[in-house]
Amino acid sequence: MRQTVREFHDRSEQADFTAVVDDHGRHSARDLLRRATELAETMTPHGTPGGTVLLQADNSWRTVAATLAVGRTGGVLALVNRHTTAAEFAAAMEDIRPDVLIAEPSAVEEWGGSQAMPDARTAEALDGWTVHAGHRPRDVSRWSGGTLIGLTSGSTGRPKGVVQSESALRYACSRTIDVNGLRDGDAVAAVVPLSSTAAYCFGVCLSLMLGGPLVLSGRWDREEALARMAAHDVRWTMCVPTMALQMGSAAAGSRVLDGVRSITVGGGPMDRGALARAERSLGTKILRVFGMSECLGHTSPRPDDLEEIRLGRDGRPFPGTDLRAVAPDGTVLGPGATGHAQVRGPSLFLGYARDGKVEPPALTPDGYFPTGDLLVTGQDGTVTVMGREKDVIIRGGRNLDITEIERAVAAHPAVARACVAAVPDPLLGERAAVLVVVEDGGTLGLDEITAHLARTGLSKAKWPEYAFTVGELPQTTVGKLDRPGARRLAHDLHAELAAHPEQHRRHPEQHLEQHLEQHEQHSEQHRQGDA
Repeated sequence: MRQTVREFHDRSEQADFTAVVDDHGRHSARDLLRRATELAETMTPHGTPGGTVLLQADNSWRTVAATLAVGRTGGVLALVNRHTTAAEFAAAMEDIRPDVLIAEPSAVEEWGGSQAMPDARTAEALDGWTVHAGHRPRDVSRWSGGTLIGLTSGSTGRPKGVVQSESALRYACSRTIDVNGLRDGDAVAAVVPLSSTAAYCFGVCLSLMLGGPLVLSGRWDREEALARMAAHDVRWTMCVPTMALQMGSAAAGSRVLDGVRSITVGGGPMDRGALARAERSLGTKILRVFGMSECLGHTSPRPDDLEEIRLGRDGRPFPGTDLRAVAPDGTVLGPGATGHAQVRGPSLFLGYARDGKVEPPALTPDGYFPTGDLLVTGQDGTVTVMGREKDVIIRGGRNLDITEIERAVAAHPAVARACVAAVPDPLLGERAAVLVVVEDGGTLGLDEITAHLARTGLSKAKWPEYAFTVGELPQTTVGKLDRPGARRLAHDLHAELAAHPEQHRRHPEQHLEQHLEQHEQHSEQHRQGDA
């Protein structure tokens, strides 16, 4: 972040300005730079280089001050969330091998940070946070020019450290600034946790480049977010669909955000009608986009595009970015054909953090990265993402790996088989439901399953929210798990539960048996039709 921090410093030298507004109040650019200098001295004892810094990124001035400190010392910043489990933290330490750990004391204790860095020098900074600074030689060249490492849940279950260069971050921010018509000094808001790679890029980095206020909310509260954005003349923000819909509901048609030029929305299933109602209630324009930690925000419509483009598709690739759909054999498909998405462009990541260095990504011979999505391109250059190639559940912008959840549920001593499937939700897009076959033919309730998952250490964010005990999982004609059939069954059971909750509570076994019989008849007809 050297160039971005240097530009921010030069701007503050000309005139001080409000750089952050958070739960603690206003923070000027010069005050943040002073805090950054103090932190830099703490984390680089005896003149050691900046090194690789693992930071508990929260939505406060601390994340910005730490960014300035790392940039000024020529270090590399890695982000971790306060809600990271001890197992996830251990995996991050293994992959990143940081020289410095910065977090609040309670987090360090929960994660075992002192044991993970036993030879580190411990000090205090950022108003009571703990800084563990190692003494071993520091060499950021191991990141091959990377400046930021963001942890993403991805679809593997294990957090992945995505290594991004400063040029990639600046490209993604510059194109976003251009598309949304932002100007120097404009205020932007960050309501998504800054531990997210995209939120950090389009929150911290973008605001540093604009030289305007970054308006932060420490925890998600839709009413507070609306009030804070309106009070501080925010011009743009990025959020997940759930947040946009919640803000639209809270606005109640008041058009409270009519001063906001646009809201970029991505990271989950999106319904055009629901988004249209939200933007009318808020008084702004919503832009549906496509991006990922590995290739940040590489498509977007424009605020002046028609609703069908803004809310019904996923925009156009940024200038300089190529996005294509290919057939299984690698043939590039033309407009209107659905294929596997591949992207190439300036915001493409350097690779994944593995064993303390960069593991280059697996690219096609001509340099494209397979995103794992299904994509269709339009004659007008717009793109539409049709879904994921892999079976993942996207709950409120977070990817849940069904395999990881299934393995954890199946470890319950009473469970013979388990299958996790997505059920629709109007607010979060999708929720996780689990179909379980019990060993003795009995039933297993959701409370029993979640209590088991708590004992196994599976993150609560990954727990299923519905559980249905079934006699057997749907199978194909050769005896394999019929995932499409399982998804239909979970969807139908969830819909029936929502339609008749009282009847289901009074006679759950009878109600479930009747529905399973109907589903088996439907599945048999489906198999015969396929034959």
